[in-house]
Amino acid sequence: MKRSLALLPLGHDHHQALEAALRLRRATDQDLDAAVARFRHFWREHGEHHFEIEEELLLPTLAGDEEWDEMAARVQREHGQIRAGSASLDTLDDAHRLGQLLNDHVRFEERELFGLLEAKLEPDQLDRLGREIALAH
Repeated sequence: MKRSLALLPLGHDHHQALEAALRLRRATDQDLDAAVARFRHFWREHGEHHFEIEEELLLPTLAGDEEWDEMAARVQREHGQIRAGSASLDTLDDAHRLGQLLNDHVRFEERELFGLLEAKLEPDQLDRLGREIALAH
C-alpha cells in the first residue's frame, strides 16, 4: 500500500517492529536469547519513542470522530499490552505472545488506522502532521 509521506517515519519504525516481532514469533529454545536481545534493542532505539509519537501526535488528530476514537482506544490498549509484555520476556511463550501481539498491532495500524487518517485529513493537515512527526522522530 502506498503510504503518505507524512507517515513514512512511522512506517519505517513499523518495518523494524515487524522484523523484531517475527524473530520473537519464530524463537526456539536455542535462539530465544538472541530474539529477545533483538527485540530489546528495537524497543530501546525505536519502539518506546515511536509509541510516544503516536500517542502525543497521531491519536489526538481526529479525536471526536467515533470510528477514529474506537481505533485510538485499541491502539492505547495494545500499546499498554506491548509495554507490559516487553518487561517480561522470560519464556518462549512470552516471546511468541509478544511477537504475535506486536505483529498484529503493526498490521492494524498500517492497514486500518493510517488509512483512516489519510482518508479523513485534508492534504494540508496531513502535511502539517507529517512535519510534526518528522520533527519528533
